[in-house]
Amino acid sequence: MQELESRATAYTTLAAGSDFRHELEVKRSRFITVIRRTGDEDGARALVAGLRKEFHDARHHCSAFILGPDRDIQRSSDDGEPSGTAGIPMLEALIRRETAPGVTDLSDVSAVVVRYFGGILLGAGGLVRAYSESVSSALDLAPLVRRSRLRICSVEVPHSAAGRLENDLRAAGYVMAETGYGALNAVLRIALADQADELARAAERLAAMTAGSAVLVPGETEWIDVAF
Repeated sequence: MQELESRATAYTTLAAGSDFRHELEVKRSRFITVIRRTGDEDGARALVAGLRKEFHDARHHCSAFILGPDRDIQRSSDDGEPSGTAGIPMLEALIRRETAPGVTDLSDVSAVVVRYFGGILLGAGGLVRAYSESVSSALDLAPLVRRSRLRICSVEVPHSAAGRLENDLRAAGYVMAETGYGALNAVLRIALADQADELARAAERLAAMTAGSAVLVPGETEWIDVAF
C-alpha cells in the first residue's frame, strides 16, 4: 500500500542532537523533564523506557509525544498521576507551542517528566501547572529547525567546477544536499521548494552561473532540516 503524501509541506521540530533537560521544584517535588526529537512511536517509547531505568526510584514517569508532518499522532500518559493532570497538560504544551508568532506546528517531539514526590500534595490544579510548565521550560532550552519537504534536483558538472559552483549556489541562498562523485563528474544536489515557478527560477539562475553548460534535473522529494 502506497503511503499518502503529507498535507503539510513544512513543520518545526527540535534540532538534531542530544536530549534537552530541565528540572523544576514545586513544594519539594522534583519534576525532571527530558525532551527528545523522535521520528516514530518506537523512538518515543524508547525515551520513556530509558528514563524508567535511569530514574528507577521515581514515582511517576509521565509522557507525551506528537509525531508526523501533519501532527496526526498524539499520545500522552499520566503514569499514575490523577487522570488528566500530567500527560494531557504536557501534550497541550507541545501542541500549543508557538514556533513563530501565531504558528503552532511543532512535531516529532517527545517529552517525559519524571516526578519525585516531595511529601506535599499539590492538588489537581498544581499538578497541571507543574507538568505544563516543566515541558514549556524544557522547550525554551531547545533550538528549533524548520523541516521542509523539498524537491531534490541534481546538476552534473566536471570535478574541477564542482567546488566553485557549490559555493556560488550556497552564496545565492540555495540549500545544498549531499554531493555525489563519479569517475568523471560530480553531481550537486539542490533542495528546492516543490513549486514549478521556483524550479524554473533555479534553472535560469544555474544557466546564468554556468553559461548554459549545466542543466537542472528534478528528482524526488525529501524532508530536509533548514535552520531558521
